[in-house]
Amino acid sequence: MTRVEASTTAVENSTAVDNNKAADTVEVVIVTGLSGAGRGTAARVLEDLGYYVADNLPPELIVRMVELGVHADPPIRKLALVLDVRNRFFTGNLTAVSEQLRAAGVRTRILFLEASDDVLIRRFGFARRRHPLQSESADGTLTAGIAAERERLSKVKTAADLVIDTTALSIHQLHRKLEEAYGGGAATALQLTIQSFGFKYGVPLDADLVLDLRFLPNPHWVPELREKTGQDAPVSEYVLSRPGAQDYLSTARHLVDLTTEGYRQEGKRYMTVAVGCTGGKHRSVAIAEALGETLAATDDGSGDVVRVVHRDLGRE
Repeated sequence: MTRVEASTTAVENSTAVDNNKAADTVEVVIVTGLSGAGRGTAARVLEDLGYYVADNLPPELIVRMVELGVHADPPIRKLALVLDVRNRFFTGNLTAVSEQLRAAGVRTRILFLEASDDVLIRRFGFARRRHPLQSESADGTLTAGIAAERERLSKVKTAADLVIDTTALSIHQLHRKLEEAYGGGAATALQLTIQSFGFKYGVPLDADLVLDLRFLPNPHWVPELREKTGQDAPVSEYVLSRPGAQDYLSTARHLVDLTTEGYRQEGKRYMTVAVGCTGGKHRSVAIAEALGETLAATDDGSGDVVRVVHRDLGRE
């Protein structure tokens, strides 16, 4: 894991892509496929992997969007474009656009998502919504709408770099497939925030796991430690030397390890561990710092990033 330091909390008119700049800075994934096959899930996964996601962009504007990304400050280096039949300008043919981008040196990949008719029908039934082509079909049925969409998208499916059939996939399995394909080294990395806080100011609403340090003696009642914080060595040494502190720290570390591994399996990439004491000044700060250090010191190859923040430090 990697420890990241964190502070205390209280366009151009050109019509062609700039070859040199685009080749170095932009990667484009075009996400398309059948309605109900998982495009929305794919967009969310790609966004978590650092892609800027644009939904339902007309194909004619794709090159322009890449140009804007190239010249943005900071530039958009990873771009995911979701295209589907809701857009009346999308005919299912992306050959010209993809060839133009690739000729300019932009790494361009097409992802196509599909599923069997019976699964798509069941998903639309659960969602209680109409298929975008249902009203245009001859008999107005969902089955006819799906068939019309398959026919319209047959060319883009043939041209796709990756086709994923989500018929038998759970959301978590789809997550993993997409992360393997587009995540690179960050496919299983998790952003872990260790946040100290004071119970008297309220428990953080976004906490996934809450640790209560109020069982430890409070340095507030030690005159020479009262004005110091858990970031100061005398306070940290005092807190960590109290009976039960090291056992609690080891148990907390084990619990975090178990939870983060489960989060990775479930496709979750963000976790917040809230470490609390009465005022968020001494005990919680010292334990949060120690927990962050022991987590960051482990080189397990996961690529996880650990941030330690102190929400209420300085409020007293």
